[in-house]
Amino acid sequence: MYHSGSVTQQAAGSATGLLGPRGQDSEAILYQRCTWCGTAMYHRLLCPVCRGSELRTERAEGTGTVRHSTVVHRNTPAARNVSLIEMAEGFVVRGRVMGPPIGIHSGDRVRLSTAKDPVRGEPVFQLLDEPYRAWS
Repeated sequence: MYHSGSVTQQAAGSATGLLGPRGQDSEAILYQRCTWCGTAMYHRLLCPVCRGSELRTERAEGTGTVRHSTVVHRNTPAARNVSLIEMAEGFVVRGRVMGPPIGIHSGDRVRLSTAKDPVRGEPVFQLLDEPYRAWS
C-alpha cells in the first residue's frame, strides 16, 4: 500500500505491521515482507510463497525497472501509459511513468516521483536515464 501526506512506518520490533507516524519523508511506497520466508510483496494479506500471515511493513527506496508498459486511450482525454514496475526490493507495483507514452520500454530504470497520483491514486515514476534512441 502507498501513502502520502502523513507517512507511516512499522513500529519498532513489531511483526504485525503496526504503523506509526514518521516525519522526515513526505511520500513513500510501503510494502510487506514475510517474516518466515523473506518474500517481498505489495498489498497482500498472505505471503504468496509460504502462505504466512506475519508480514512486516517496510519502506521502499523508490527505484525500480519497468517490466511492462502499455498505452491506454480509454476513459482519458489523452493517451497515458500504465506500467508494471519491479522495485529494487523485489515486489511489483502498477503505476504511471512520466514522459511520452510510447517512449517507455521494458528495462527502463525509474525512480518514484509521487507516491499517489491525485487523479488515479497510483504511484507516479520518472525515468532515471535518457531513453535509448537507436533509430534517431
